[in-house]
Amino acid sequence: MTRHIVVLSGAGMSAESGLRTFRDNGGLWEDHRVEDVATPEAWRRNRALVLRFYNERRKALLAAEPNRGHRIIAGWERDHDVTVVTQNVDDLHERAGSRRVLHLHGELMMARSTRDPELVVPVAGGELKEGDLCPRGSQLRPHIVWFGEEVPLMPFAQAEVRRADVLVIVGTSLQVYPAAALAFEAPESSVRILIDPDPPRLAGAGITVIASGASEGLAEADRMLGELDLAGSE
Repeated sequence: MTRHIVVLSGAGMSAESGLRTFRDNGGLWEDHRVEDVATPEAWRRNRALVLRFYNERRKALLAAEPNRGHRIIAGWERDHDVTVVTQNVDDLHERAGSRRVLHLHGELMMARSTRDPELVVPVAGGELKEGDLCPRGSQLRPHIVWFGEEVPLMPFAQAEVRRADVLVIVGTSLQVYPAAALAFEAPESSVRILIDPDPPRLAGAGITVIASGASEGLAEADRMLGELDLAGSE
């Protein structure tokens, strides 16, 4: 039986590939205050620092590889209709083989025009520098949704979750909004699975909690989906 599976993934997915989570307990991102590297004000105040920060993140990403969890999710496409809605800005889901990925918070390996937000191009050579211009002649900036900016893909993500037969939430603390609200958009009839080593308390019943890391939890979710398939074929 082909199901529509939606995966809502967060930083815990990437952590198993060696990429540090977005913010640690001190409110820092790779030893930087978020306000200094991930806001429009930071871009206006110190463009050189912001560009350097994201160049360092791309260097780390290029050295990383998809992990077992990424590959399990990609493997579901063999039998099911799968959409990944991710808060992560890396491309590890795609590199593992996932073909439909919505990046709510942008994409690290892309840049966009400061004049036309719809004009998005790949970051050549993994680095974005002062003087790198879009085809319309304006400075390119990281294609990242910074704090204080709208999340343009949210309506598309909501539409996917609202028609999900299975929702798998993995690697996210469900503390960053509006993305966290997606966890509560799935139909009541859907199978909902939350994977987290320290799972948050969620309102409402009907959510299966797997208290483990991303890859281990996804392996268990894969087993559960297999049992659903067998039950559906009887």
